[in-house]
Amino acid sequence: MPSLTPVPLTSLSHGAGCGCKIGAADLRPIVAALPRSTDPRVLVAADTADDAGVIRISDEIALVQTVDFFTPIVDDPYAFGRIAATNALSDVYAMGATPVSALNLVAFPLERLGPAVLTEILRGGGDAAAAAGCAVLGGHSIDDPEPKYGMAVTGVVHPDEVLTNAGGRAGDALVLTKPLGAGAVATAIKRGLASPGVVERAVAVMTTLNDVAARQARAAGVRGLTDVTGFGLLGHLHELAKASGVAAEVDAAAVPAIERVLELLSDERAVAGGTRRNRSYAEGFTTFAPEVDPARAWLVCDAMTSGGLLCAVSPERVGEIDGWMVGRLVSGPPGSITVR
Repeated sequence: MPSLTPVPLTSLSHGAGCGCKIGAADLRPIVAALPRSTDPRVLVAADTADDAGVIRISDEIALVQTVDFFTPIVDDPYAFGRIAATNALSDVYAMGATPVSALNLVAFPLERLGPAVLTEILRGGGDAAAAAGCAVLGGHSIDDPEPKYGMAVTGVVHPDEVLTNAGGRAGDALVLTKPLGAGAVATAIKRGLASPGVVERAVAVMTTLNDVAARQARAAGVRGLTDVTGFGLLGHLHELAKASGVAAEVDAAAVPAIERVLELLSDERAVAGGTRRNRSYAEGFTTFAPEVDPARAWLVCDAMTSGGLLCAVSPERVGEIDGWMVGRLVSGPPGSITVR
């Protein structure tokens, strides 16, 4: 029989949201050792650590495919479902594509939590997909003591209009379209440090689709594009800069934070395990200026869930994208970053 006592979803997860991802330092060598597709139809694969794979179907249509799922980042089942689906859809937007269909991915302790909780998770995911004009066609579920939810999403784009993380140029401005800090909020929830207000603000950020940002980025002639999720701003910027053959500079004071997150990060109890892994990984390619505030150093490594788009765009067109200019691409060792 299902438990009659509500169980906080985050109490069942070892790491919240995208913070449960395998760290980049561990994952990259594994992926690099895998064979590469030689199919000439493949336009984007794993080589550049981009957000999704792209395969040409015809002269007019390319399919963009991605999959993303994770453990609960908030306790409310409906919000968890919306966040997870919004996060999965984001990878399609980050390739300049339009999502068209999705499949649910469910790992769930049905006997312990009951069908009503799962129904709410799926309802939240369905509502996010519907808002994106994306049809949910079905899915797959397994029994698992640790809940997990997400989606496999397929999108479409013209083969000549794919946006990747490999097109940035020295001199491009870097614009971020959502504030950071969801990793800190999730950890604060698990440790009883988060106020209802900060949770509400974080949920609002994580459930905002990147559809408008993607349209603005394309209209502004963006040259390099990715989204910021579990590997943090520095991890995803590193991938963009390395794929583009350039270095990057970040203005730490310009990086936006969800309201009250910097206060949380001043207490290292709110620093997520995924954020610590990101920081350790980033130290291999990042130089932090001595004057960078410690909380902001954690923020740029925050294991973000369902974050915004990071756009490399001509400086004169920054104002065409709703967001914050957080740095620039510069000449230098590919993938190296300076945080000032």
